[in-house]
Amino acid sequence: MATKPEENRMVHVYASDARAFVEEVLVGNGVPRKNAIIVAQCLVEADLRGVDTHGMNRIPSYMVRIRQGVLDPKASPTLHQITPAVAQVDGHNGFGFLAAHMGMAAAIGMAKELGVGMVSVKHSNHFGMSAWVVQQALDAGMMSLVFTNSSPALPVWGGKSKLMGVSPIACGAPAGKGRPFIMDMAPSVAARGKIYKALRRGERIPKEWALDEDGKQTDDPARALEGVMLPMGGPKGSALAIMMDVFSGVLSGSAFAGHVTNPYDPSRPADVGHFLVAIKPDLFLSSEEFKERMDHLYRRVSTSDKMQGVDRIYFPGEIEQLTKEKRLKDGIPLVEAEVTVLHQEAQRCGLSKRLSNVTSSRVSEKSRL
Repeated sequence: MATKPEENRMVHVYASDARAFVEEVLVGNGVPRKNAIIVAQCLVEADLRGVDTHGMNRIPSYMVRIRQGVLDPKASPTLHQITPAVAQVDGHNGFGFLAAHMGMAAAIGMAKELGVGMVSVKHSNHFGMSAWVVQQALDAGMMSLVFTNSSPALPVWGGKSKLMGVSPIACGAPAGKGRPFIMDMAPSVAARGKIYKALRRGERIPKEWALDEDGKQTDDPARALEGVMLPMGGPKGSALAIMMDVFSGVLSGSAFAGHVTNPYDPSRPADVGHFLVAIKPDLFLSSEEFKERMDHLYRRVSTSDKMQGVDRIYFPGEIEQLTKEKRLKDGIPLVEAEVTVLHQEAQRCGLSKRLSNVTSSRVSEKSRL
């Protein structure tokens, strides 16, 4: 499992270079250009926000699914309007990013006219970091709820076998001068993607994250992936995971109750479901008052009395926003081994394109965007 020292060397790449690289790899694997642009933007947004487990390193697993014929690279989602405020998107086994993007765009459109828009998504795939969907709503000045289900990784409370997914629950609200509220969290102690990341990098994991197949705590990511993740807060985390399955799987008509396929399993379509809601924030008071109240909430939270050993209190999503600001300037950090795997994917589809280390480039990120 251990990697060579040179494979752990850090490389920093510009976001614009990363987007262009991912886009070309996707197009080289049969994804229409307009769809590849959306997928690349969503993946690199995760890298920028420091959610490296859901960024461009997902490309190899996605490409395996394309080559195995269990993810349709050419598929585009379709929208069916149910009522003036409710719609459903069929992902047609294409990229989850596309289905979720269409779904949130539709929810935003309905919310602008009716105050709220709700979209169920069926026959989709993994859509990466949920915060990018929340940000899509924030950019339109909307509050949002973003749910998805996922493949089994978590036991229900009292059980020992995989049944529920570590499906993230996410939501957001815009602000005025302060930071917007962005919550994006899994119901497990840690996201499963962090275990895959540790496995790639030859690292250990905290023993509190997972159990091996024998039900024992382990710091070995390979053994953790053979076992189960642990829910945060015991039965509370388990209940949240079940809630994600109800709203995303049961309601949509997609796979549920442990039948969603793992994104790293190339044997059959994933059939993931999502549930998206956009809410106009000025339904009960003016937009200005809402923003003022959100700014006041931000100030109250961030200036709260700190416990011993804490230097700063952050609003939900603030650390990721600060990380994005830094990485836009300094580049996205990857280890050499991860860059090598990404380059191999480019080679597979006949591309000579490479990710450039920012230390060897004099072009500023600002001029490249």
